[in-house]
Amino acid sequence: MNFKRLETFIWVATLGSFRKAAEHQHTTQPAISNRIAALEDELGVRLFERESGHSKLTSKGQELLPYAEKIVFMAQQLRKRADRGASLSGILRLGVSETIVHSWLPRFFRELHETAPNLDVEITVDVSGNLRSGLLDRSLDLAFLMGPVSEPKIENRSLCSFPLIWVASPELNLPDKLLELKELAEWPVITYARNTKPFAEISQKFSELDDLPARFYSSSSLAACRQLTLDGIGISTLPLSVIKHELQSGRLVQLNTSWTPSELAFTASYSGAPFNPIAELAANLGVMVSDEYDRATHHEKLSQDLKNDN
Repeated sequence: MNFKRLETFIWVATLGSFRKAAEHQHTTQPAISNRIAALEDELGVRLFERESGHSKLTSKGQELLPYAEKIVFMAQQLRKRADRGASLSGILRLGVSETIVHSWLPRFFRELHETAPNLDVEITVDVSGNLRSGLLDRSLDLAFLMGPVSEPKIENRSLCSFPLIWVASPELNLPDKLLELKELAEWPVITYARNTKPFAEISQKFSELDDLPARFYSSSSLAACRQLTLDGIGISTLPLSVIKHELQSGRLVQLNTSWTPSELAFTASYSGAPFNPIAELAANLGVMVSDEYDRATHHEKLSQDLKNDN
């Protein structure tokens, strides 16, 4: 039985389109149609119903799909065992939240290059909502995002979390005392994009105030949020990894507040079907590097706390 035909069967079933399957497998739509037709002739059954540009599995196609997935999975495992180097070439389409870019992503790429020097990587930096969509429409193989992604065929591996802290430029001369929400609301709140979990939580909390509503300057770019805060436009709540050097230099000061948003929890998420050995390997590396970063950060914080106590 032709392996490439089975693989094509799985991708057409997954993407619901001969055209999308052709794009994914870097071939033409007629080539995809020929593979499916040949597989249908070989099996003696009809696998798809074609309707106005979409392809829907027949009942027999639905019955046979799990068997095809199992065969392809086992064949890929065989290749992986027989020739590890061959399984680590190709393209990894990686989506990354900007918080990760400012923390352990450089270390991850060093590890990835050492492990898979022949691998090409296409990087997309975006908000988690868009990265999730990329995973679901298969335009991304793997994403480091605020997760998990609650979909049956998506595998989620836990990564480190990032606490958020309130910061401001010292030029604002905010008082060195415990600040309540209503005092914070006197300034524009510079924060994450509106289609993110942090923005939803922060805006909901400030909406509980009886006074005038808070003003939000939202952005999908953490670098932009940091710069606006440095310029004294308003206050912001950001991960320590994004503004660490600015705090050390005194260009930003941490605020003592009665409330802070929840930590940002990240996952390495990728599609488990069809099986993608490159995405799985990269996810495992991400977990390892993330854990090392978390331990180093925790140790650094303990050392700083001891220094401050002395």
